[in-house]
Amino acid sequence: MSTRLTAEQQSIGDTARAFLRESCNLANLRRIIDNGANWDAGLWKRFAGELGFAGLAIPEQYGGSGLGPLELSLVAEELGAVLAPIPWFETAVLAAATLQHAGATRHLADIAHGRATATLALRDARATPLPDGIGPTIANGMLTGTAHFVPFGAIADLFVVAAREVGISLVAIPRGTRGVRVEKLVTMDLTRPLAHVHFDNIDISALRTGSAGSGDAALEKSLALAAATLAAEQVGGMQRTLDEVVAYSLQRVQFGRPIGSFQAMKHRMADMKVKLEAARSAASWAATLLVESSPDAFAACAAARAYCTDAYLDIASEGIQLHGGVGFTWDHHAHLFFKRARGSATLLDPPAVHREQVAHVLLGAA
Repeated sequence: MSTRLTAEQQSIGDTARAFLRESCNLANLRRIIDNGANWDAGLWKRFAGELGFAGLAIPEQYGGSGLGPLELSLVAEELGAVLAPIPWFETAVLAAATLQHAGATRHLADIAHGRATATLALRDARATPLPDGIGPTIANGMLTGTAHFVPFGAIADLFVVAAREVGISLVAIPRGTRGVRVEKLVTMDLTRPLAHVHFDNIDISALRTGSAGSGDAALEKSLALAAATLAAEQVGGMQRTLDEVVAYSLQRVQFGRPIGSFQAMKHRMADMKVKLEAARSAASWAATLLVESSPDAFAACAAARAYCTDAYLDIASEGIQLHGGVGFTWDHHAHLFFKRARGSATLLDPPAVHREQVAHVLLGAA
């Protein structure tokens, strides 16, 4: 983050960084991937429960810290730097924020204490841009249909479901509810697994969060926060990629000189740095405007997502190229960052959708 931080905020970022660099190094990550687990339950228990990072933005009366978008972004950046295979973003941001904006408090304590993992389930089969692309439907009080491409859907304890009714309705469904079926997917990004979640005539009379069709505003707010937080996560991945490239360029010797001393390498690394700092500013700007409840916050979040997505893809691709032949191998970790960049690009709609949102704001203000 590039905004001026308080001592408390700096401490949050430092604590997350120190813990993750020790407990979630790339060797541990590769072991989890090779075992086919796709997530680290032990890391989640310590990071979410013992350190309390799952409840960062949950009010104190429910066991959280009562903080906001800037603090979430600080933690997301550190998670992005290590590709942590835990559902923090899905639980603490996507699910928890949606519940809070909907005025639902029932599950917040379990989330805040790390006792429950959660995610947001809503996509249709074609991944139509949100909020139009809602897959599940509610009719006569029964939830049916499928939420596609649900991040960490295969291990989530709670599904916060957005369904089409009269408008958008929100429902909180525990994993063990009769009629819920989870279909795990094989995906390119091994550190953020996806699943289809099928709902077969589930009676939601006791599971609603708010009245029928009242979820539009809550979903819009939570998706804006998620966009800003995901942009910060992407910044973390960009920074780590650039750091790895610089370190490699100082170690790899060719023609009797470190390759980092060659002008071509310097130029390409300088271009990566420029894109990184612009992305950092965009993510920081979005989080700051959310804190200030600025009328420009939604546009800032969309702009941050559009720019950070493109920048991460470019930087991650350069990370592979500038490592030379070894960067293309399975054993090297450069491809993991590229796959996270690729997966994140469409997680909350692709850049073109976000640019269109910004364009609508600009045209409306003209």
